[in-house]
Amino acid sequence: MGSYQLITVLGPTASGKTSFAAALAAHLDSEIISADSRQIYRSMDIGTGKDLADYTVNGKTIPYHLIDICNPGDKYNVFEYQHAFFRAYDEIHKRGKLPILCGGTGMYIEAVLKGYKLLDVPANLSLRESLKGKSLQELEQILGSYKTLHNKTDVDSAQRAIRAIEIEEFYLNQAPDVNDYEPIESLVIGLDISRELRREKISRRLKARLDEGMVDEIKGILASGVKPDDLIYYGLEYKYLTLYVIGKLSYEEMVSQLEIAIHQFAKRQMTWFRGMERRGITIHWLDATLPTEVNCKAVMAFLNK
Repeated sequence: MGSYQLITVLGPTASGKTSFAAALAAHLDSEIISADSRQIYRSMDIGTGKDLADYTVNGKTIPYHLIDICNPGDKYNVFEYQHAFFRAYDEIHKRGKLPILCGGTGMYIEAVLKGYKLLDVPANLSLRESLKGKSLQELEQILGSYKTLHNKTDVDSAQRAIRAIEIEEFYLNQAPDVNDYEPIESLVIGLDISRELRREKISRRLKARLDEGMVDEIKGILASGVKPDDLIYYGLEYKYLTLYVIGKLSYEEMVSQLEIAIHQFAKRQMTWFRGMERRGITIHWLDATLPTEVNCKAVMAFLNK
C-alpha cells in the first residue's frame, strides 16, 4: 500500500461518496471515518443523508465512525472533530487496517490531513451583541473580510455566520503557529460529477427524501424538545424544513428555496476542494459515473505505485 496512512474519499453532495467508500472498504477490509459535519447527530438521518444501508456491501457490514455521536441541538465544531478523528484513526491502525476518510465537509478533511492546530474558541459575548440584528448578507460580507480559516460552505444562517466571525476574530488575535498533530500522508480521491448530473441527482434526491418522511423527522426532533433555532443552525434541510414546520414558509416555498440552497452548497463544496488543491493537497479525480469496480481498481493502482 505504499507509504499512505489513509485514503480520503471526497466530493460534492450527491456524488456517491458513501457507497464508493464502502465498496472500497469492503475490498480492503477497512473501516470508514465520516467527515460530515451533520451526520454526527443522532435522529438527523434523512436530512443528512446517512444512507446507513450503504455500509453493508455483499452482506458484509463495514464499520463506521463519527456518525451518531451527538444529540440534536448540540453544537459541534472542527476542534472537537479533529480530536475525535485521531482517536478513531489510531484505533483503526492498531487493528492493522488502512482507514478511509469519507465526506464532503472540506474544513474537517483539511484540518486532519494537515494537522492544523485548532483551539476551542470561547464565546465572545460583546462581539455577538455587536452583530445582533445584522442580516445574513451583512454577516457574510463581514466574514469575507477575514483571511479565512473558516469553512463558508455551511454558513447559511445568521447564528452560524456569527459563530464563524467569532472564530475568525479569535484566530486573528491568537493564531497558532504550530500543529497539534502531524500531517497525514493520504491518498486523496475525489469523485467528479458534471454540474448537470449533480443538479439532476440533487433534485431527485430531495424529492425522495421528502417522500421518505423528512418533514416528520423534523417534527419529531422538535417534539423531543430541540428548539427551532438550534435546528435552523444546522442549515440546509434542517433550516428550511424547520421554517416550514413553524409556519414561516409554505411547503412550495420551502421546497424551492431548499433546492436552490443545496445546489449552492454543492458549488461551494467544489470551491473548497479546488482551494485544497491550491493549498498543496493532490486530489486524484475519478469519474463518478464509472462503475464502482473500475474506480476501485484505479484506487488500487494508486496505492500500489
